[in-house]
Amino acid sequence: MTDTAPSYSSVLLHRHGAVTAEALDEGVAAHYGAPVHEQRALARGRAVVDQSQRGVVTVSGPDRLSWLTTLSSQVLTGLTPGVSTETLFLSIQGRVEFAPHVVDDGGTTWLITEAREAAGLADWLTTMRFALRVEIEDVSDRWAVLVATRDLRELLPAQTNPVLVWHDPWPGVGAGGHAYAVTEDHPGAARSWYEHLIPLASLETAVAALEEQGYSLAGSWAAEALRIEAWRPRWGADTDEKTIPHELDWMRTAVHLAKGCYKGQETVARVHNLGHPPRRLTFLDLDGSQHTLPGPGATVELNGKVVGRVTAAQLHHEAGPIALAVLKRSVAPDAVLTVRDTVVQGSEEAASNDNGASDDAAGGTSADAPAEQWAAAQTVVVPPDAGSVVGRAQGLMRGPRGGGMRL
Repeated sequence: MTDTAPSYSSVLLHRHGAVTAEALDEGVAAHYGAPVHEQRALARGRAVVDQSQRGVVTVSGPDRLSWLTTLSSQVLTGLTPGVSTETLFLSIQGRVEFAPHVVDDGGTTWLITEAREAAGLADWLTTMRFALRVEIEDVSDRWAVLVATRDLRELLPAQTNPVLVWHDPWPGVGAGGHAYAVTEDHPGAARSWYEHLIPLASLETAVAALEEQGYSLAGSWAAEALRIEAWRPRWGADTDEKTIPHELDWMRTAVHLAKGCYKGQETVARVHNLGHPPRRLTFLDLDGSQHTLPGPGATVELNGKVVGRVTAAQLHHEAGPIALAVLKRSVAPDAVLTVRDTVVQGSEEAASNDNGASDDAAGGTSADAPAEQWAAAQTVVVPPDAGSVVGRAQGLMRGPRGGGMRL
């Protein structure tokens, strides 16, 4: 993984009220002055989100899909043009290194990444070409990602019409996938998500055309709130250098368990069949009385002991303050937790100030700052007994064994 990306500033940051986002969304707006109103419009299908800071890597050539299949966790061979999927590129230990969204146009495979992923992914793929008929290019400086909760192709003028649209498959269980979340009504089923690839030079024109038809701009905070509510993993937010796919329920959309012979496959199979992921993703409902939010990296505590960390938090327009966190597997699903942080983000009442936690502050504490804390109730995303499917009786839940990974 790479931790840096070229500096970028969207042309839409000059819009009235725009406040620059930080961390993964640096270079676009966190909001335009009314984050909850923007989020509500996005959820209702009447807003778009500028995600032009995202990375875009293309792979062309007749061997591209079979080659990507040999390198990644997903079967991409024979991928139908226009069909959306995602895949993971893992380390030899099975840890997530890259997690691109994937769509093919019949001649080129498009990999939509976070900004900090793109250069590293393109460089690594280039080293793996050998004698195969593939060409890799980082085209992030030419293409923009415009996000909405519906497909906007019919609404855009010809000169800005997206070359492709990636429709998020989450939370559906793909071929060869496996769901760890034990719920009949997954909250992600209510979230439709479309990432439109348009020429970067046409970004302003595309947004203006949509505004003429009653659409508005929403910031990245709105997108994050809907993502958190849907339990949707995001590279660089919910991942760290130790993350394996099982911990985030990524097995449902990004891993094909019937394929082998790719880097990290042994860990994927061993943990799924015989073991348990050492950590697990959980959804948190936070006490909203403080009108603030913990920053990424805030500690999650049980009886005064750190048992995990918050990966993302936002104020949801209906659910209030919510978060995703990665916990030790040994934490009981019904335990009431405490989130503690010295760097907090403001909710809508403080939206006129840019209070987002910075990369330097996230995950650390300041000796001079008073700690703020929130009571947090869990909704289990990945249960403690996830994995160990060999020999398991269907429908039975086993409790965790052991203490899990140190956090």
